[in-house]
Amino acid sequence: MDANGPMTTSLPVFDTGPIETAATPQMVLDTVRDALIAHAEGRTSVPPPLHMDFPEANGDCHVKAGWITDATDFTVKIATGFYGNHGLGLRSNHGLVCVISARTGQIRAILNDRGMLTAWRTAAAGALVTHAMARPTALTLGLFGTGEQALLQAVWLAKLRTISQILVHGRNLHNAAALCEELHKNGLPARPASAQQTAGADMIITTTPATAPVLNAADVSEGTHVTGIGTDMPHKNELPPALFARAQLIATDDHAQCLDHGDFGHAVRAGAAAPDSDIPVGRLLKTPPDRPETAITVADLTGVGALDAALASAILHHLLR
Repeated sequence: MDANGPMTTSLPVFDTGPIETAATPQMVLDTVRDALIAHAEGRTSVPPPLHMDFPEANGDCHVKAGWITDATDFTVKIATGFYGNHGLGLRSNHGLVCVISARTGQIRAILNDRGMLTAWRTAAAGALVTHAMARPTALTLGLFGTGEQALLQAVWLAKLRTISQILVHGRNLHNAAALCEELHKNGLPARPASAQQTAGADMIITTTPATAPVLNAADVSEGTHVTGIGTDMPHKNELPPALFARAQLIATDDHAQCLDHGDFGHAVRAGAAAPDSDIPVGRLLKTPPDRPETAITVADLTGVGALDAALASAILHHLLR
């Protein structure tokens, strides 16, 4: 026994197998939706994320923490993205989540998910927001990016609405074709396309680590919805400021984060959007927007620690029951 009470001799560590079994798609979607709404209503505690960049390895690391008011647990998450790993036969994304009691401060468990929960909650958030903000009649999806998150965004969006065609644009045509094959395996029609063709889809999702815009704002048609996923550090940039200038509705997952290191912040600094022109995505999930058919809408998602906290707690509850 130490001065703070009985010593704990073993700490539960859960690997990807049991985590994947516990994290059903419906649980993830419901948990992420509720957490985004809680965040929009101010019922969360989310400190600024910590970022580290590793240029020589084409990698970055994020440390995010979060707590939903009155929840029994909070979390601290490490997530890495090393984008040259494909050539080494490794996944680009790795990480783990530490679940900590909000009552005693004791570590309850480590979810050694290797980045899976980050990928899933990001996919769920993107799918929920895209579905909520896109026209009900929107059928075609344009994907910028060819990695795991691009695949997940399409697969999870297809759980919520019909997608008639997916256009995939990437810097490498071979990778774009490979992603299309994976989408075909999931029953989704897809083909590689140019940036201009992809930007002409009814719905657009960008999932890249780009440092310059991946599409031309003029190529985006009236009535299109665009969700940016990849800009989560100050030097990254996927969506051009001119797109925000054309948008009639702008939503962010976290106002301060998106101003600091999201595409919304780039648009504000360029004078293309006012600093207060965004609304929380959680508000739109609770009350779907009344959008004109011709409106261009944009969502900037930088990743919120409260989502990690909610999802990790829900999964740990399932694993320990």
